[in-house]
Amino acid sequence: MPADKKGSEERILLAHGSGGRAMHSLVREVLGPLIRIEDFRDAATVPLQEKDRLSSELVFTTDSYVVSPLFFPGGDIGSLSVNGTINDLAVSGASPLCLSLSLIIEEGLPMDSLIRILRSVKGAAEAAGIRIVTGDTKVVNRGKGDGLFINTSGVGAVRQGVSLSPKNVTPGDVVIVSGSIGNHGMAVMAERNGIVFDPPLLSDTAALNGLVEDMLSHTTEIRVMRDPTRGGLATTLKEIALESGTCIEIEEERIPVTGSVRGACELLGIDPLYVANEGVLVAFAERSVAKSLLDRMKENPSGRGSAVIGCVKKEPEGTVVLKTSIGGSRVVDMLPGEQLPRIC
Repeated sequence: MPADKKGSEERILLAHGSGGRAMHSLVREVLGPLIRIEDFRDAATVPLQEKDRLSSELVFTTDSYVVSPLFFPGGDIGSLSVNGTINDLAVSGASPLCLSLSLIIEEGLPMDSLIRILRSVKGAAEAAGIRIVTGDTKVVNRGKGDGLFINTSGVGAVRQGVSLSPKNVTPGDVVIVSGSIGNHGMAVMAERNGIVFDPPLLSDTAALNGLVEDMLSHTTEIRVMRDPTRGGLATTLKEIALESGTCIEIEEERIPVTGSVRGACELLGIDPLYVANEGVLVAFAERSVAKSLLDRMKENPSGRGSAVIGCVKKEPEGTVVLKTSIGGSRVVDMLPGEQLPRIC
């Protein structure tokens, strides 16, 4: 395989995306073995076997990841891309079946970095119990790709009897989050800017399909679920309030935020409600099942920090209201622009 050497470090060349021998070697000798792609046809065949509790309805999602830096405390772009797509399927009420993986690699990326990321992709997929069945590789000129962009698409099968939608949200429902918020966004921002916190900030990137399976096996009284990624918890709640035509009231003191994230946010003048998460979900459930659902969530490693943070009211429609820790209240809205540099 031709290589651009800087010292003894092999790097990606434009030839690795040319369709010739270098690209063949990259795909067959590096990508294939690392992420266990066994069939190199142009498309994958996915058998839709009948499984317990799965319907014939499919869910399809796609997402692109452009995070910088590629490696950050608690994860990297590889695990992030796998976990993010799995979570989009899971909170839609689907059992993930398979993923695709497309890489847009910048010329000059160290081969060791690519291999490290692919190992992370493989580890995240195996941990979640999902296969990567197809993909694509392109190489762009130096300075045109920020190191590496990843696109992942996922297919899942909807569980029988499950219909999750903001339209299901009803006054009286409770709002639950599965863990502390703001960890991913603050970890990436700190790493990007060379800011060190003690204790260190770690991304929460994780696949939530196991947690969702536990939740949906426990009760059918879950109205909707979302993963509050870019835009954070505040944006996700506002979207649900608008789509459901209800008022969502949350309590500041009940929202789990680690001391490290809270301190970093206060130092930098950032509201943790708007910081991205990659291993947390928010769920709306019928009040009568809230306690037992919360107990079930806390039995799962991904839900140990779960908490009820608020409830749904009838009016004012399309509004999110935060009851502050000092006894007041304020309206929570979407940000008109970017709060911090884009991280995903």
